[in-house]
Amino acid sequence: MLSKKTKYAIKAMVILGKNMDKPPMQISRIAEQEKIPKKFLEQILLDLRNAGFLYSKKGAGGGYSLNKDPKDIYLVSIMRITDGPIAMVPCASLNFYHKCDECHQETTCGIRAVFIEVRDATLKILSETSIADVISRESNLILNI
Repeated sequence: MLSKKTKYAIKAMVILGKNMDKPPMQISRIAEQEKIPKKFLEQILLDLRNAGFLYSKKGAGGGYSLNKDPKDIYLVSIMRITDGPIAMVPCASLNFYHKCDECHQETTCGIRAVFIEVRDATLKILSETSIADVISRESNLILNI
């Protein structure tokens, strides 16, 4: 299940992507438009800024803006910043691997084999889907209403 932290991070990146050619957006405006608790959003945006995805400006006219083109920001990166591993079990993780305590033999574990397939399918989609793609999908969904 997608955590609220990751969902809010993606929502914030989408709104900032739509705001790409405009002045930076204040946290309060993003929080209000996307119905995200402001304090929680502050921490999320700080994490994304520290990872190099956002630019922040203090003072009058300040706020946040994307530091990269929306087509160069992939969902997999946002998810790893906000939640860590993509894999559902630690023994199937690429970047956060550790052996499961209850596992006797990884090489013959059917559960691990299935969740490696799940991880690979999930990674394919998340690694190929950018913030620009999400913005485009939203536009298409609005047009089809």
